[in-house]
Amino acid sequence: MAVSQAIPITRHPFANGSYKQMLIDGKWVDAASGKRFESHNPATGELLATVAEGDKEDIDRAVAAARRAFEGPWSKVKPFERQNLLLRLADLVEKNFDELSQLDTLDMGAPLSRTRAYRLRAVGMLRYYAGQTTAIHGETIENSLPGEIFSYTLKEPIGVVGAIIPWNGPLTATIWKIGPAIATGCTVVLKPAEEAPLTSLRIAELAMEAGIPPGVVNVVPGYGETAGAALAAHHDVDKVAFTGSHITGQSIIRASAGNLKRVSLELGGKSPDIVFADADLDAAVPGAAMAVFANSGQICSAGTRLFVEQAIYEEFVGRVAEFGKKLQVGNGLDPNVQIGPLVSEQQLERVTGYLDIGQKEGAKALAGGGRVTEGALSKGFFVSPTVFAGVQDNMRIAQEEIFGPVISAIAFKDMDELVKRANNTTFGLGSGLWTRDVTKAHAVAKRLRAGSVWVNCYQAMDPAVPFGGYKMSGYGRESGKQHVEEYLNVKAVWIKTG
Repeated sequence: MAVSQAIPITRHPFANGSYKQMLIDGKWVDAASGKRFESHNPATGELLATVAEGDKEDIDRAVAAARRAFEGPWSKVKPFERQNLLLRLADLVEKNFDELSQLDTLDMGAPLSRTRAYRLRAVGMLRYYAGQTTAIHGETIENSLPGEIFSYTLKEPIGVVGAIIPWNGPLTATIWKIGPAIATGCTVVLKPAEEAPLTSLRIAELAMEAGIPPGVVNVVPGYGETAGAALAAHHDVDKVAFTGSHITGQSIIRASAGNLKRVSLELGGKSPDIVFADADLDAAVPGAAMAVFANSGQICSAGTRLFVEQAIYEEFVGRVAEFGKKLQVGNGLDPNVQIGPLVSEQQLERVTGYLDIGQKEGAKALAGGGRVTEGALSKGFFVSPTVFAGVQDNMRIAQEEIFGPVISAIAFKDMDELVKRANNTTFGLGSGLWTRDVTKAHAVAKRLRAGSVWVNCYQAMDPAVPFGGYKMSGYGRESGKQHVEEYLNVKAVWIKTG
């Protein structure tokens, strides 16, 4: 494992240790309580910013602003105008993309080599939603009632959306929530993760620069148990769009019962990634490794359960371990770094706890297995890419979401048995398989109970292709036409004409 040391940079104004307010009704304001919290660089421990800490009173103010905008001027803005606003925002995101990618790296640790690669995805999502803005329509439906009765449907914005996002990809997560809201004519109150709020606040600045009216996009940083809980339970919020853990997702469902608000959830996963003996192993080794090690394993759909056919198990898992050992770990601001830190000390404790559990359960760490503390990295939250061999299905490292750079390699022989074992999880977000046999690929893909199946690749994403989960990985979809539908109500209209 190669190690990179911290490097000096010119700080962005959003990460120079200054104070950042929240955005409510087009104005930058302090928290009603006056509280603030600190955001630190997980690679170095340095203070990036002090941020206004929102709670229930701030959520009330933001929801009221969103309601006024929704029922006021915003309701009269035509699709073509909303499209232009999204296109202007897309242009601004593209123009300022380097600074946005740097903010993601500073605030949550993902290497620049990763955050810079999201340019096409971030800008593409906004332009995709802009295209969808003018494609929203109902339909005429011929009914079978006697007489002359005309029936048709309207698609209408659902209203005020409460959006709650995680810390593992602030830029794209923010766009994934505000993009469809603007496209459909909704308004939104966004609660970014307390671990990484800075990119969301900067996008809010760009949204105002793009001309998006006051109250349409509001951003209230704060903690989940205060600001997030208040948003989920608010009786004037019509929909909650949440990405995060299944535990929090369950809490949001319970909180939504008060006014039966619409809920869409993209939750955790323990995804199977299956390698058959007939696969192109030269492609599968890096593919399977980075299905987990990318973003230091902090991806809901990471392929953390690596099922390998028995005939190639020892060779393949060994090669994945050697690949992991060669990855460069360090401060993500170094463009050569491939693995950055975990987002926080809490996450470090969680992941290293699972490393201990895996070894106590009898799994063998062929690579990694502990924290990285060399040189300046001792100040950050670094864990080396880890490959556990000899993993059994019932081990905790094979059943529970770790959210770190940890692969659990499991051997299999029979394909029918494999599918049953791959599906034997409470989650169902992602899955992958590697094979040269197209018939086998189709057959296994059909039988896997997951929202995405990647064949001979992993984590491929596109704004036009829906993404979401089965089972405890949530419901609803993001991206694609299905995503836009999540922000719309369908109204049936009947007119008796004779």
